[in-house]
Amino acid sequence: MAETLRHAILGPGGIGGLMGGSLARCGAPVTLVVRREALAKYPRRLRLESSFGNYDADVSITSEVPPTDVLWITVKATELESALPAITNPACVSAIVPLLNGIDHVAVLRSRYGAEKVVAGTIAVESERVAPGHIVHRSPFARLNLSSVGRPLLDDTIEKLKQLGFECRFIDHEPTLMWSKLVFLAAFALVSTAADMTTDEMLADPKWRRLGLSCIREGCAVGMAEGAKLDADSVIAMAMRLGTIRMRSSMQKDVEQGKTPELDAIAGPILRGARRHGIEVPATKELVAGVESRVGVASGLLA
Repeated sequence: MAETLRHAILGPGGIGGLMGGSLARCGAPVTLVVRREALAKYPRRLRLESSFGNYDADVSITSEVPPTDVLWITVKATELESALPAITNPACVSAIVPLLNGIDHVAVLRSRYGAEKVVAGTIAVESERVAPGHIVHRSPFARLNLSSVGRPLLDDTIEKLKQLGFECRFIDHEPTLMWSKLVFLAAFALVSTAADMTTDEMLADPKWRRLGLSCIREGCAVGMAEGAKLDADSVIAMAMRLGTIRMRSSMQKDVEQGKTPELDAIAGPILRGARRHGIEVPATKELVAGVESRVGVASGLLA
């Protein structure tokens, strides 16, 4: 029987809460790492409402990352730098799995903690923290993909998550792993935020559907120039299947709540890569400008 791994969650919001609750449901010990000022009042029981079933779990709460086998980093990309001081003793962490939006954070984490410790990963899901310790998983799916270098440690964990309802894969080629999510996410996040529409609404609208599908093609062109193996038609086919699902992006929700959107993390790699490779990305630029207009602040990405 495989040894039960200890898991810590740095950033127990929508994604971190979903992972923490699901891992606890699989029988693993889970520690949530929260801000020091929130420690005293944070509930010691995690409540997860999910399309995979509702679950309450007893969890440990701390403000510093404890000795652990797997540290899942699930903060917003805009909050990564302020969250990392909670990792006070990296030597006591066997593996770090970041599930942030974007690509650039992987290199940042490897430069600090070592390439061998950081397992690249992505997750596609709509999950939201509605109150501290109370998570609502809204989408009918949760797709978790990890670099194959994490298979020896995480294979048993992934199998248990699949039994809950997660779709999980180990992927050998890291650029393909990371860009496969980004090209879809960029279109979904930028269109939903610029248009303030749900997935079904924007796919039903000719203007926003055209911009979204063009954004996917532009992102795939840049991603392939960066070394990823991508098929724009396959990504578009997956996007079109969401026409029957009503979903909202986390960027859209952040803008509504007056929070800083993850524009640099999500659109930045496409725009910077386009400049490096001389690729035109007019739809992506138009969507970024639309998000900036809603926020009322220029991101600097279009300069």
